[in-house]
Amino acid sequence: MRFKGHIFIAFFIFVTSMVSAQVKFEAKVSKQKLGVNERLRVDFEMNQDGDNFNPPDFSNFTVVGGPNQSVSNSWINGVRSYKKTYSYFLAPKNRGEFTIAQATIHIDGETYKTLPIKIEVTAAIELPKDPNDPDYVASEGIHLVAEISNTNPYLNEAVVVTYKFYFSSDVNVTNLNDIDTPKYNDFWSQDIPIKQLKVERGMYDGKEFNYVVYRKAVLYPQKTGKLNMEPLTVDASVQVATNRRDFFGSRIMARANKRVSAGNSTITVKPLPEQGKPLDFTGAVGDFSFKVTTTKTQLNASESLQAKVEVQGNGNLKLFKLPKLSLPSSLEVYEPEHSENVNTNLSGMQGSISDSYTIVPQYKGKYPIPSISFSYFDIKTKTYKQLNSNEIVLDVLDGPLNSGAANQNIANRTKQPIVLSNNQFAFIKTSTNFSSTSSSYFFKTPLFWSLLLLPFLAIPFAIVVRNKKASRDADVYGNRIREADRLARKYLSNAKKSLGKKEAFYIALEKALHNYLKAKLHIETSDLSKDKINQLLLDRQVESTVIKDFIGIIENCELARYTPIDQVTMQEDYDKAAKTISLIDKQAR
Repeated sequence: MRFKGHIFIAFFIFVTSMVSAQVKFEAKVSKQKLGVNERLRVDFEMNQDGDNFNPPDFSNFTVVGGPNQSVSNSWINGVRSYKKTYSYFLAPKNRGEFTIAQATIHIDGETYKTLPIKIEVTAAIELPKDPNDPDYVASEGIHLVAEISNTNPYLNEAVVVTYKFYFSSDVNVTNLNDIDTPKYNDFWSQDIPIKQLKVERGMYDGKEFNYVVYRKAVLYPQKTGKLNMEPLTVDASVQVATNRRDFFGSRIMARANKRVSAGNSTITVKPLPEQGKPLDFTGAVGDFSFKVTTTKTQLNASESLQAKVEVQGNGNLKLFKLPKLSLPSSLEVYEPEHSENVNTNLSGMQGSISDSYTIVPQYKGKYPIPSISFSYFDIKTKTYKQLNSNEIVLDVLDGPLNSGAANQNIANRTKQPIVLSNNQFAFIKTSTNFSSTSSSYFFKTPLFWSLLLLPFLAIPFAIVVRNKKASRDADVYGNRIREADRLARKYLSNAKKSLGKKEAFYIALEKALHNYLKAKLHIETSDLSKDKINQLLLDRQVESTVIKDFIGIIENCELARYTPIDQVTMQEDYDKAAKTISLIDKQAR
């Protein structure tokens, strides 16, 4: 009986060890039913470390946080317990039943997948008003407001939209990201860049708040009536002060992600008045000046000059057409070249637009450029104004006469026939002289014998290349190392492309460092403890300062997900990683 008991205990220990050695990779959610105004947490857990983690496509959700990575490694009664988790925080886009698809990861050369999880999103629910809940404090402490300079403008009148982000003193904003930017349908729009967010004090809903001007845009309505302006939605990463205090009496700060929207706005656009509208009006609205100028007024026939039709001022300069020049038919005129010198600021478009005509007179005489008019609607006086250019006379001093009718053309301005010169057409010659080309034989030349023997000479080279390839393909271990080295270069390249995007950059940089170590030290990712890395690099005669820098970069990758990082710091970490890898390559023996 005692012998059977020992056998049972041994069998139990064997089964337990086999079960504990199995790879587990699963997805867990904080809840499977939630309101459209709630957040969902998704954790992807594994009991062994792996490579190339690929999350599912959260197409029906907005990722408001993550991926956050956590690792726990412990020893209990001589048994190692390891767990690595990738966490995402999601906000549903709308109501309905959705599925969190499979995530994949490579562990020990095998691909593992999680099971799909069904999520039900209901209508918005009332959130508890808990002053210790970071989400509640954030929702009460941050607001996004769109201020519109004029909600009842005329058609093509400039409207300025200023987005202000308000936050209370209990909230510390660490990051702002656009989630949904307005399309400004039915408007011509131009964003005004903001170089630096400056914190100011202001009133919101009767209370004093801090605020920053987050975005500005100038709009020109292109339709009349009620026009809807889509809201701007941003995701704010904030730290909020709760009512709980630590051991020293200081208030405990909690981290939260909150999505806020400026809300829909409606602008009622008035049509321009019909009374007094000139016949040549093309839609110009603002305050303008108008002129027609030429580069010269005296020239010879076949010489060219430039005539410029120009409008200057403040208004919808890019949204109307300039009047056309009316010229005598005896002047050769090319299509105008349009140019714009327009700046857009909070006062709207300012600058000038012009059409430049190239004119070439054919005959001697005097040719007038008649006065033309330009009309616009003046916003200040709410009336139409018409501007006229001065008449310009071109004096062609030297050239052929137009059958004696050049001066008469000034009086009656009728079209004159163009007299063609006999030299304007060149006829094709009907006779030519042929010369024979020198003939040479290709047969038995050095080039002939070289091309004939080349295939036979290439056969030994092809055999050598084939044997080398077969030997390389058979080297499984070497191929594995080369693949890891290729991945290191690939991920370091991906990190460079992701500069400015904190999460994507540090994930790619960490993968590059891990794959580089696999290629250099011939170890698996699961063996990548900092102590072992330090010892292995010391054994390879790498300087301790270089090892310290390398381990420091890995620690930066782990900490960067939980701390605010600017682009300058990311660039420094990338340069430091590239320099450190280069030094290890040079020093390792």
